[in-house]
Amino acid sequence: MRPTFRVAVQASDPISHAGITRYLASRPEVRVITPPRADADVVILVPDRLTTQNLAAISRDVPHCPAILIANKVSESDLLDAVRCRIMAVLPRAAATDERLLDAIASAASRDESSPADLLGELVARAEHLQHEVLAARGLNFTDMNAREVDVLRLMADGFDTAEIAQKLCYSQRTVKNIIHGVNSRLHLRNRQHAVAYAMRTGVI
Repeated sequence: MRPTFRVAVQASDPISHAGITRYLASRPEVRVITPPRADADVVILVPDRLTTQNLAAISRDVPHCPAILIANKVSESDLLDAVRCRIMAVLPRAAATDERLLDAIASAASRDESSPADLLGELVARAEHLQHEVLAARGLNFTDMNAREVDVLRLMADGFDTAEIAQKLCYSQRTVKNIIHGVNSRLHLRNRQHAVAYAMRTGVI
């Protein structure tokens, strides 16, 4: 007999909340709890934007139980904050299929006593797997980098300078510089080396 998981859903918008709740209610192994409360086995979190403030509010407002985070993008610093909020699985929206969501619920419920170090290692490993095996195949990534930015960063990682990148991509040098500046400003990166390192760590290149 399959175990039954008591699952709560907390979403920032009613459409996401209704869609996830409706799907979970159709599964015999899940009992949806509304509103979220302390006897939930797992809570599913779907914020509109993932920020340190949002994660702090989540930690304060949701039951003290394992959580699954569904988000558009997740950075390394987000993973660290996620562990502090007892988030045991992270799914990008683009990869949050029914099967993956159920697997994440079962895994989160069974890992209630995991240590922070174990959780961080597992979250990083799962994020890397989703990036390489799921998102990359669809031209997506955990960050909000677009295809042009990824192309420029990949060539930077290969050691090409601005003029060479512009020639290879048929861009002007000003366009290449603007792309790099846009990435650094948006993601709060210090310089080109930091941008390349960030892209490599997040599996974008």
